[in-house]
Amino acid sequence: MAESEPPYRRIAGEIRRRITVGELRPGDPVPSARQLTREHGVAIATATKVLALLRDEGLVLTRPGAGTVVAPPRVAAPRARQSLDGTELSRERLVRTAIALADAGGLAAVSMRQLAADLGVATMSLYRHVRGRDDLVLAMADAAMAEVPLPAVPPVGWRARLELLARAQWAIYRRHRWLPHVISMTRPQPLPNGVAHTEWAVRATAGRGLDGQLRWQAAVTLMAYVRGIATSLEAQAHAEQDTGLTDEQWMETHEVMFQEIFTSNRYPTLTALDEEVDLDLNTVFEFGLQRLLDGYATLFGDDA
Repeated sequence: MAESEPPYRRIAGEIRRRITVGELRPGDPVPSARQLTREHGVAIATATKVLALLRDEGLVLTRPGAGTVVAPPRVAAPRARQSLDGTELSRERLVRTAIALADAGGLAAVSMRQLAADLGVATMSLYRHVRGRDDLVLAMADAAMAEVPLPAVPPVGWRARLELLARAQWAIYRRHRWLPHVISMTRPQPLPNGVAHTEWAVRATAGRGLDGQLRWQAAVTLMAYVRGIATSLEAQAHAEQDTGLTDEQWMETHEVMFQEIFTSNRYPTLTALDEEVDLDLNTVFEFGLQRLLDGYATLFGDDA
């Protein structure tokens, strides 16, 4: 290899070779970012780029509780409408399988070839149920949005209704960390279950004599807030899997660095904080949600 090759590509090449020759088999763990920093003497950012490159190439994927592992081989499936176990292939089964792949390894893990291999069918047979990957991803998003159903009888009051919706969406995003990256706030998508959420949000403030544009903006702002916080969920999970460190452990490893920063007298306000700062996303979500609804109260009045 050329001497000018970046370290992360050189390290990725070595792991790629181990996978190719069978030294690392499908399902086997690959070195975490933390291990790579120790073994190769590189920075954590470089080690993270190694795993990101291998993930983009489809050689590895992230599985909750198992870390980063070698991905299954992408082999051609038998040309049949039924899977190898004889189960009839359906759109619902295809979508659920794709969701499982995305939950385990992110959207990058979802390809038509990989789905065909997992289902035991020919790749072309998938196109009887979806027009392509983009259509499949939208179907996945719509199915995910239906997993936490909104009640037929809403609670009393606009605040209770909007809070229920926000918590339902937060629960869905936590279950499917790839989903916030699919949902668009500026280009509405043909997602019936997503439209139902918007309908709920706008209806929550009905009957109060308010301008329709104001009610629309309030609904979209609430959903954009939940989605915005949720976009950090996947990155948080990947960081924990790649480094082998929880958020708390990561902060501990950087304690000396932060102490040096905060004792430099450049940030007196932060230094003066006498309580430990909580960076938990659930806490941030809860705080922001309540403050947002407090602000809405100045527009909508009493929650009744």
